[in-house]
Amino acid sequence: MESAHSEDGGRSAGKLNAAIANEVGKLIAGFAGRGATKSRAFINDDVVVCLLEDGATRAEVNLVAAGKADLVRLQRDALQRAMEDQLVAAVERLTERKVQTFLSGLSTLGESSVEVFVLEPRPAEPAAKRD
Repeated sequence: MESAHSEDGGRSAGKLNAAIANEVGKLIAGFAGRGATKSRAFINDDVVVCLLEDGATRAEVNLVAAGKADLVRLQRDALQRAMEDQLVAAVERLTERKVQTFLSGLSTLGESSVEVFVLEPRPAEPAAKRD
């Protein structure tokens, strides 16, 4: 399978976004026992955002219905922190850039979550030689 590459040698933006969304979604599904039915990733300069939708487990849905959304948020936060190294490693491998900061959040009812990776800035391009 041939992959598209951008001018800097990396994957094309669309393929890179899809690869990140798929990898993050698979990692979370493997860790939590159920994955999101929709996942999307977006890259803007030094920020990677992965949005995962409809990923709550049956247990989480039942806890939210019982008025225990706070427990779902605590559990999900603990899971995300426990797998932080794996998520960061996947994004670093796919983007070929170092992750400087990892942030994770969950909607109040647990139906959507977001994983944010702040990448280290690219090295500055050397100034062009003057005549």
